[in-house]
Amino acid sequence: MNKPNLADKWEKGISPQEFMEGMTQNKDEFHHGYELFNWTDLDDHEFFKLLAHRDDLRSLILAADWCGDVVRNVPVVFRAFEEAEIPTKILILEDNFDTMDDYLTMGGRSVPVVIITDTGGHVLAQWGPRPEHVQELMIAFKQENPDREAPDYQEKMAVVRKGMAERYGEGSASHAMIIRELREILSGV
Repeated sequence: MNKPNLADKWEKGISPQEFMEGMTQNKDEFHHGYELFNWTDLDDHEFFKLLAHRDDLRSLILAADWCGDVVRNVPVVFRAFEEAEIPTKILILEDNFDTMDDYLTMGGRSVPVVIITDTGGHVLAQWGPRPEHVQELMIAFKQENPDREAPDYQEKMAVVRKGMAERYGEGSASHAMIIRELREILSGV
């Protein structure tokens, strides 16, 4: 990956616990997702447990508590990285636009973005803002609706968001997919 070094961002981040305690929006839903998580695939669980033997990885997560994708995805990332003992810090979107602008999704500031670095801040991989099976809908929407100023843009966006919520499913339905995608990117670092 050819991204700027993020060593200087580590001290600017907050811990997952600080993020969870400081949430002003969606706090109950976020905590529910965190508590609801469980390992459904023993191979995935073992993979993340074995990562605890590595001491060369860190994670920075660009996030905002108002974002539905953060509420659905970040609790799963927190639980996986706790198991893997990957040190993790949260960069609040509104305080880190400079970093966010290096991780745009189709030209937009979409969170969460999970960034895996080495201990020197060199970017090794990234994931986000949502699982691929959910993101497919947004990609198709953006391709079909490039004009954000079109009179029916927001109406069509509401339909896409409903479809995305359906793909996420109820409760922990998408957790296994997020874990698989995180495992895939971590397998390559």
